[in-house]
Amino acid sequence: MEGEKPTTVMCSLIAMDHSDLFYRICSICEKTLPCDPSSLCKSCDCPPKRLFRLLVSIATDTKVLNVICFDRAARVLFGCSADDFFDFAKLHPFAAATAGKILEGEMFGITLSKPKNGNARHLRVASIVPLRSDFQPAIKSLRELYGG
Repeated sequence: MEGEKPTTVMCSLIAMDHSDLFYRICSICEKTLPCDPSSLCKSCDCPPKRLFRLLVSIATDTKVLNVICFDRAARVLFGCSADDFFDFAKLHPFAAATAGKILEGEMFGITLSKPKNGNARHLRVASIVPLRSDFQPAIKSLRELYGG
């Protein structure tokens, strides 16, 4: 990852931090909003929507890395929007932890890029492709497990 070009690796997902899966943005102007669930966008007074922000540990053939999966990449893992998963998790409080266990050990082709923000600590997952032909997103397995 020394160069500026994105790097694609084959890896296994070994852990996911399920304690903080989301962040909120304005549904219109897409500005990041505070964590307070009652806050509206100060610019346009519009309601928020949730997006995924997952901290995951992956293992390549040579090292273990902590990386960030933002919404586009995380949707591949979860198979639904962050708002849909949040609503599902309200009904099933252990859904996030169980999703981490479901995804643990899955093999992926991941393209990693350096963060644009100089203060950021983790590489970004630019794209993710499951390597198992019968891969199921976490929400499908969770619905089978919990029903609904």
